[in-house]
Parts: sequence; C-alpha cells; structure tokens
Amino acid sequence: MKKMADIYRDSYLELKHVRTITTAAMLMAISVILGYFTIEAGPYLKIGFGSVVNQFVYYLFGPVVGAVYGGILDLVKFIVKPTGAFFPGFTFNAILAGVIYGTILYRKPLTFGRALWAHLVVVVICNICLGTLWLSMMSGKAIIVLLPMRLIKNAVMWPVDSALFYVIAKKMENAGLVRAIRKFQIG
Repeated sequence: MKKMADIYRDSYLELKHVRTITTAAMLMAISVILGYFTIEAGPYLKIGFGSVVNQFVYYLFGPVVGAVYGGILDLVKFIVKPTGAFFPGFTFNAILAGVIYGTILYRKPLTFGRALWAHLVVVVICNICLGTLWLSMMSGKAIIVLLPMRLIKNAVMWPVDSALFYVIAKKMENAGLVRAIRKFQIG
C-alpha cells in the first residue's frame, strides 16, 4: 500500500512544477483541437481521438495531476465547444479517468498490456457504466436502450485507442521526449 501512496504523493508533487502545468496546458490545447475532429454518430455516441493526448498526460504526471487535468479539460471543452447541456457527471468521469489512468500508468514501464488494462478499466467504469447512467439521466431514455450502442462503440474503440496511445507513447519514449519532459520535472 505504501507504493500506492507514493504514486499519489509523487503525482501531487508534480503540481508544484511550472513545467508540469505548462506541458499539461499545451497537451490540453492539442486535445481541445482534436475535439473538433470528433465524429458524432448520433446524439449519444461520439468517436474521437483526443483521449490519446489525455492518456499521455496521465502517464507522464500521474493520478493527482490527471484528476485536475481531466476536470479542467472537461470544463474547457464545454466552454469552447458545447455539445448539449452541461452535466457535472461527465466532469466527474473525466476526473475519475485521470485518476484511473494515472494510477495504472504513472512511473511504471509502458507495455501494451498495461495500456490495454488501463483503457479497459476506464471504458468499463467511466464510459459504459457511469457514462450510460449520465446519458440516461439527461435524456430520460432507459439505460437498456442506450447500452447496446455504447457497448459496441467501446468494444471497437478499446483496442484502437489503446494501440494508438501505446504506439505514440513508445515512439515518444524512443525519441527521448518522455525522458526530457521528466528530467525537467526533477530539475
């Protein structure tokens, strides 16, 4: 359990670094821009690739920074490009996803299995369970009506998003960018 406490403490300490904030802000801007290229396949189904950028933030800076980043990003995306009424449940999902990804990925060797596992946990808890509940509450439609299309979309996107994140993160590691960003955090 001490190791888990260390992960959260170290991630909290990342917030004290200006470079953490600026790096996260730049990646947030990229995520917002990628949000403009989201495919809306109906009123309750969106397919986008901004989450890959977000996963990189969680991987670099951990669960505490991930929670703050996820919450702020959700609010910024709503302000910049609102797609319906604001609902705090989705902000909670963004915060929770940051905590989950950060807990699983932060300061651990990046493997495809770990990327798949982290994304699967987020998909099941945040997207399928909570996301469907929030949509049901907002739309008045029964969960059972919304669930099939959300299950299919998440089943298809889970390996795609995981592979995309893994490939991009590994390329950035191999290019020395991850080490360079982390070196700045220490110095």
